[in-house]
Amino acid sequence: MTLWNARVRVLACSLLPILAMSLASCATTPKAEPRAEMRPLPGTVWINPVIKDFGEVHPRPDAAVQPDPNAEYKVIVDVVHGSDDHTAVLGSLQRLARTVNLLGYAKVPSNHVHIVAVIEGQATFATASNATYRKFFKVDNPNLKILHELKQAGVELFVCGQALAEGGLVDTDVGPDITVSLSALSDFVVYGHLGYSYMQL
Repeated sequence: MTLWNARVRVLACSLLPILAMSLASCATTPKAEPRAEMRPLPGTVWINPVIKDFGEVHPRPDAAVQPDPNAEYKVIVDVVHGSDDHTAVLGSLQRLARTVNLLGYAKVPSNHVHIVAVIEGQATFATASNATYRKFFKVDNPNLKILHELKQAGVELFVCGQALAEGGLVDTDVGPDITVSLSALSDFVVYGHLGYSYMQL
């Protein structure tokens, strides 16, 4: 072995631990930054113009982009996000109720508001009857009340038939205020063709 080869070997051996440490640090998943908790200031005003028990809104008559009371609004809402807390109302349904309340706050007449909500994906179990929900989560379904109030406010409620099949549910497992559709995918196509805007919650 020449002196040059010996020096290269020594250098390589000394660099190996450093290289291994660098690779290990690259492979380590960085810790997620803690998310700031959203908390209203004391005394913040909240109102419920349409959906009385859910989706409260904070009045802002000074804010930009206010809904036009004379316009016609057609929206198909993709309710897809679930929750690990099966004892609480889904945040996605609360936001749907807030959408209805915001239009009500803006004085848009109910006959100018056409909202279709398609419940699918992780949110599918929110449509289950109490008996079915208890089989899975050992508690009553906390979402049935908000779904009833949404329907009473004129929101059309569908659950994706494909999602039911994937979750091992049948039509009779679904609560009384929800209609089973062929698929969320085809619902978006059909209602998009009818001029409905798409929104995901």
